[in-house]
Amino acid sequence: MESINPEVKQRVQELRQLLQQASYAYYVLDAPIMEDAVYDRLYRELQQLESQYPELVTPDSPTQRVGEKPATQFTSVRHNISLYSLENAFNLDELKSWDQRWRRQSPPLNPPRFSGGNEEPPLGKGGNGESPLNPPRFSGGQGGVEYVCELKIDGSALALTYENGILIRGATRGDGVTGEDITQNVRTIRSIPLRLNVDAFNAKLPERIEVRGEAFLPLEVFQQINQERIKAGEAVFANPRNAAAGTLRQLDSRIVAQRRLDFFAYTLQIPGRDDGSFANSQWEALDLLQKMGFRVNPNQRLCSSLDEVAEYYQHWDTERLNLPYMTDGVVVKLNSFQLQEQLGFTQKFPRWAVALKYAAEEAPTRVENIAVNVGRTGALTPLAQMRPVQLAGTTVSRATLHNGDRIAQLDIRIGDTVIVRKAGEIIPEVVRVLTELRPDHTNAFVMPTHCPVCGQPVVREIDEAVTRCVNASCPAILKGALEHWVSRDALDINGMGEKLVHQLVDKQMVHSVADIYDLTEEDFCELERMGKKSAQKLVEAMAQSKNQPWSRVLYGLGIRHVGSVNAQLLTQKFPTVEQLAQATPAQIETVYGIGAEIAQSVYQWFRISANQTLISRLQAAGLQFAQSVETQNFTSGALAGKTFVVTGTLPTLKRDEAKALIQKAGGKVTDSVSKKTDYLVVGEDAGSKLTKAQELGITQLSEEQLLELLNQ
Repeated sequence: MESINPEVKQRVQELRQLLQQASYAYYVLDAPIMEDAVYDRLYRELQQLESQYPELVTPDSPTQRVGEKPATQFTSVRHNISLYSLENAFNLDELKSWDQRWRRQSPPLNPPRFSGGNEEPPLGKGGNGESPLNPPRFSGGQGGVEYVCELKIDGSALALTYENGILIRGATRGDGVTGEDITQNVRTIRSIPLRLNVDAFNAKLPERIEVRGEAFLPLEVFQQINQERIKAGEAVFANPRNAAAGTLRQLDSRIVAQRRLDFFAYTLQIPGRDDGSFANSQWEALDLLQKMGFRVNPNQRLCSSLDEVAEYYQHWDTERLNLPYMTDGVVVKLNSFQLQEQLGFTQKFPRWAVALKYAAEEAPTRVENIAVNVGRTGALTPLAQMRPVQLAGTTVSRATLHNGDRIAQLDIRIGDTVIVRKAGEIIPEVVRVLTELRPDHTNAFVMPTHCPVCGQPVVREIDEAVTRCVNASCPAILKGALEHWVSRDALDINGMGEKLVHQLVDKQMVHSVADIYDLTEEDFCELERMGKKSAQKLVEAMAQSKNQPWSRVLYGLGIRHVGSVNAQLLTQKFPTVEQLAQATPAQIETVYGIGAEIAQSVYQWFRISANQTLISRLQAAGLQFAQSVETQNFTSGALAGKTFVVTGTLPTLKRDEAKALIQKAGGKVTDSVSKKTDYLVVGEDAGSKLTKAQELGITQLSEEQLLELLNQ
């Protein structure tokens, strides 16, 4: 094998160091030290060298963040150091009790004196006693005891293992003793370093380092994910914690990377080293973690008394609502590692730490009715209709009950008084039923055996919690299907909104999506608030919809899990409806970006006779179920074989217009940036897609440069 020039090796190491420093400054310190164009050039140089000399590729290289093959399963691993859960305290009295308990385990320290009686002195230094919690005053700090307060992030705990400064394993908490190895997913999180900054250590770099922290989804990202899931007809995540946990257990690390998880480190352990050569306290450990390359929550505080702890807790009880992530409490730790070592652990908890939780805002109200909604996919969703109540700044009058299993678990009935809160402070949910206040002669609620809209029998699959109506002619399903069909991203029939769709179904003027193409101007004039001119425009819009491409028609059919981008990918692989209808799940799954669940959903949809009839009728009406000759010739266009992503606001073109131009020239447009992306078209206010493209060394184009490419 030809030896590698030492200068090449040195340049690769230099590039990695420069890129790691830039990533640390950008993702951890939020203080960029390098222009995007410079980072992009260095990244591509490293990519080229690693491609030329693959033996130089190492797991900690910035180029190895994403792109591993999807895992088939996660393996169970035993933690090198057990992850204990924390004892909970739900108010300041319980915090005081915790403090007294640990002090009894440490005889040399005298417990602090707490004021007694009914008098409520001011809280802390300069306090005015006006806090809504009105805690008793604590005098503390005897014996030089310090407490470290950190926000308790509502996410998913991770255990990270580094050997010789290199990340070798990332695992879920599991039961604290064993967890799941999700290393390839952990590597996608930008605020987790693949290689530690060795300059952070005054002494020799430890052979092994264990780091604990919390992976979480920022609220903005969480909301974006749910919006995308709604568009794709998928169930939304109830809260950011569930979304983070679900993301970490994705078998495809590319999906994990797209969801932009973040991470705060909160502790480290160095096996075999308790001599204080690296850190003597939690406060020093947090500082060391940041120097090592981790993101540490900036809102921690070193307190010299329980007065200060209480002050910190009360401050964040309200201020947490302004944070860009979820927090459900404060973690209080004794600062001294020596004292932590002396106190040790109970069977479940460390004696030297406690989680001081915030009470979720809850309110009592009365259930006035339990309705069952039927969605576009036929799913029956029970909904508690309640007497309006103020909760977390909004008026709440309805709360989802999810499914029949949840109703049975709550034993909720019409007339019950219930406690309601916002799950993740976003989605209203019923927490519990106050059965002691239940009126006489109430009956247990059971899910209907027949659809409440069409009266046809409903079904519940063995492996699903959802009950569904499977009658394709059900008015509720039909309304949802029509609203989806006429939507902007589907057939884009301007003028046919929700109210008009409901009139058409309620008046039994349509029984299928195909029926709308049989309607005339005279038919539309029979509807409320529909004049002759409006009816004429609507008929024209419907005629124009027949020119929409096959990809939009496929999206408009409303197949579960098939969004607009997936529809484009499928129609590029299967240019006619006959080809797609005859494809097996395995053939469908060969399309890049299409997984097993989507493939099975598409396959099953085409097996239903009512759907086959729908396609035949829509074909007869003139809808496009095949790529046009012009579209099929796209592969020979100026952008043939190239993959594009469009982000931000372009100067003159709308994003959909830019996508259409690219596709017409033979290019492929996707929603997410990956190594397979050739170009990123960038406008103003570009977000995470631009950042990812820079990291992957993907060429960026302005609108002007895109138009130049199109005119070549």
